[in-house]
Amino acid sequence: MNMVTLKPLNELVSLKGRRALITGAASGIGRAAAIRFAEAGADLELVDLNESGLEETKALAEEFGVSVSTHRVDLSRKIEIDALWKELEGNEPDILVNNAGVYWFRDFTEVDEGFYEKVMEINLHSVFWMCQHFVRARKDKGGVIINVSSIEAFLPFARGLAHYDAAKLGVVALTRAIARDYGKKIRANVIVPGGIETEGVKRLKKEAIMKLDVEKISISFNFNARLPMGRFGQPDEVARVMLFLASDLASYINGAVIPVDGGFLST
Repeated sequence: MNMVTLKPLNELVSLKGRRALITGAASGIGRAAAIRFAEAGADLELVDLNESGLEETKALAEEFGVSVSTHRVDLSRKIEIDALWKELEGNEPDILVNNAGVYWFRDFTEVDEGFYEKVMEINLHSVFWMCQHFVRARKDKGGVIINVSSIEAFLPFARGLAHYDAAKLGVVALTRAIARDYGKKIRANVIVPGGIETEGVKRLKKEAIMKLDVEKISISFNFNARLPMGRFGQPDEVARVMLFLASDLASYINGAVIPVDGGFLST
């Protein structure tokens, strides 16, 4: 009788010997992911515009004894994305986490071409180009892509985010297309966070209170009231799901859309 040899759990979750590129790594979910991936043994390529934040993340990740490199990249400029991958040539990551994004409010009727293009360049186009470079480098070797969408893509809740919603739903379609086309070698999945207490969310709450922005205060109150779990999530709670998807624990998960939202989309 043939016995199937099962990998022990510690080997399944380990990222030792792998290299992960994480965008938006200077804070929030990106920083949390960097720390968890480092704890699991992955070497890191960290990307952001915020150099001081990157250095802080690097110091935290290096405590786990892994190799960490930082790259200041403006993801709204394809020329800088191309230059990053040129720099990585021959040592490309086998895990890509496209986490970077901007959450800028503007009434739909007031969105102009420049604003729209900037939002799309960061939230959608950069994900497209990063994934294209990754697939070119890894389509024969294998790898993992984890893209980050938003609950707003599926259930628009806040006013003034039509541009953001469109970009984030585009990320879902892109991810699933990659999973379909390159699934024999590359696993591509998308995480859908919602209600996560990042620095950006904290800042928006503070600004709303300081400016007595009744509409935004109301949105925050109603959002929190609708959360089945009755609380906002922490960046590390998203990072743990990213770690699961990056590891061999998720070896048969491809093209999946995974909410990490405290149950918000279920209501």
